[in-house]
Amino acid sequence: MLEFNTSSRAPALSSTDATAGRPVTTQVFHALLESLQTEKRSAIPAAAARALLDVADDDAPVEWSEQDVVLLHWRLLREVGRLADPETPLEEKFDTLRWVFTERDKDDKPFSFASCVRVAGCSPFSPLPYCGLIDVEEVRDHIRVATKRWLHQTLMRYPLWVREAVANHPDWVEARLARNPQWINEEVRRIAVAGDLFT
Repeated sequence: MLEFNTSSRAPALSSTDATAGRPVTTQVFHALLESLQTEKRSAIPAAAARALLDVADDDAPVEWSEQDVVLLHWRLLREVGRLADPETPLEEKFDTLRWVFTERDKDDKPFSFASCVRVAGCSPFSPLPYCGLIDVEEVRDHIRVATKRWLHQTLMRYPLWVREAVANHPDWVEARLARNPQWINEEVRRIAVAGDLFT
């Protein structure tokens, strides 16, 4: 896990002494969400770009700077901002929600949601203004409360049968989307032609 010396940075977001372990305030959460939603798509960190190029010399290690690692955490965290966008596909929202609400024993793993929140709040390389240690569970609580509205906005773009399937059989829908992310789109097209979901 990355650790950062943040003593030299003045807090830009008030979190009622988040560094002492007190919960993050609603104000900090909304500032975080706004940053996640409005910032233009951040560039891939330099080390990741080099690794993706699949350099011919496979023996040459890719050097990751601390800034590269922080930006990778931030890029992952930015997916949370897409939850509020009604245009974000359901399958993508489900993937992000699974990552946010993963088992708590995975919170200390690299690039977990909890790790990304900690890095974004504490690192001097983070695009987010410094706000100290953030209570990850409170951030999850805010996301949990907003999720119903965010999913509803996306579901309103789909036919009634999709909305009913998600409301009444979410595991069934999720399993099909996991196997084929285009499942809903394919079924909507098929039903438009055939007129029956179960034929």
